Amino acid sequence: MSAPRVTVLDYGSGNVRSAVRALEHVGANVTLSATPDDVLNADGLVVPGVGAFATVMKGLKEVDALRMIGRRVAGGRPVLGICVGLQILFDEGVEHGVRTNGMGEWPGTVERLQAEVVPHMGWNTVKAPEGSRLFDGIDDERFYFVHSYGVQRWQFEVTQPAMKPPLVTWADHGGPFIAAVENGPLSATQFHPEKSGDAGARLLANWTAGLR
Repeated sequence: MSAPRVTVLDYGSGNVRSAVRALEHVGANVTLSATPDDVLNADGLVVPGVGAFATVMKGLKEVDALRMIGRRVAGGRPVLGICVGLQILFDEGVEHGVRTNGMGEWPGTVERLQAEVVPHMGWNTVKAPEGSRLFDGIDDERFYFVHSYGVQRWQFEVTQPAMKPPLVTWADHGGPFIAAVENGPLSATQFHPEKSGDAGARLLANWTAGLR
């Protein structure tokens, strides 16, 4: 069986080489690119994100990534967001009193964490829901976080009886915040699986296994 083809979206979001190496380590054939052919036709797309919400949104718009991500999701093609790559999938981000629109795939606002120590930097446990594919076999492990903002309330409403609600994983730092979401072809983690050792490698392996 051939290795799944994964594109890591290249739009100027910091050091993404660790994500490329981690995906290669679990057997993916990885391309770092923002060209439409690579983004739209890969078996899986990884959207990394480092820094401010507004800056990441600006970078994505400059390479027309929002349209391409939307096309993949509409077509049922897998997408995995990481860190701010999770945050921009929600309605909006609020940083220093400035509101920036996100992609609106999920309702919710990214806000500063309500903790004595911010940023939340280091290892933390998560509480994954039953039936999670991302956390299969690793629901008791710790993952590596680096962030000052997060989504602290889940506001999704199921509007159709046949609709499966997204699976939401939570963590806690001064209060609960969303650590991951699994919603059909669209998945995302607030933590960095590529920096989370064996547990992160297992999560990426779980994700890439779904691409075959």
